Amino acid sequence: MDKELVESIVRDVLGNLENQGSSAPQKSGNGLTAKDYPMGEKSKDKVKTPSGHTLDDIEFKKIISGETSGSELRITAETLNHQAEIARSVDREQFAKNLERAAELTKVGDERILEIYNALRPYRSTKQDMLDIADELENEYGAVINAEFIREAAHVYEKRKRLKGDR
Repeated sequence: MDKELVESIVRDVLGNLENQGSSAPQKSGNGLTAKDYPMGEKSKDKVKTPSGHTLDDIEFKKIISGETSGSELRITAETLNHQAEIARSVDREQFAKNLERAAELTKVGDERILEIYNALRPYRSTKQDMLDIADELENEYGAVINAEFIREAAHVYEKRKRLKGDR
C-alpha cells in the first residue's frame, strides 16, 4: 500500500469536506473549555461509563473480579463530544471534528468497524459498496458525519481510479 497515496486521498476528502461545509448538525455546547481538561480530573461529573456510572464507580478490583464489565471502560459518545467542545474552545477545529466522528462510531460494533476499515482501503470496494456503507452508517447508526465522509471518499476514489476493479 502506498502510504503517500492514502495520505493524499485523505487530504483530498478532508479538503472537500472543509470547502463544502458539513451538513451535519453541530453539537450543542455545555460551556466546556480548556479549564475543564483533563476531564477525568477537572470535569469528572461529565465523564460517564456506557451504563451511566461515574469514574469513581470504576474500581480495578471490580473489573478483575467480573463485578464490573470491562466494557464499562469504553469511552462514550457524550465524553467524546465534550472533548470536541474543549478542543474547539482552543481553536483545534480539525481535532474537534475527528472527535465528533469518533463519537458517532461508538454506536457501531468493533467487528463492523474493522470490516468498514478494510472496505475503505483502496481497491477493496466498488463505489456502490462505499455508498452502501455510508447509507448504513447514516440510517442504522445516525452517523451523519461519517456517512458524508465516506460518500466523499467514494467520489475521490472514483476520480483517482482507486475502486475495486480499477487495477
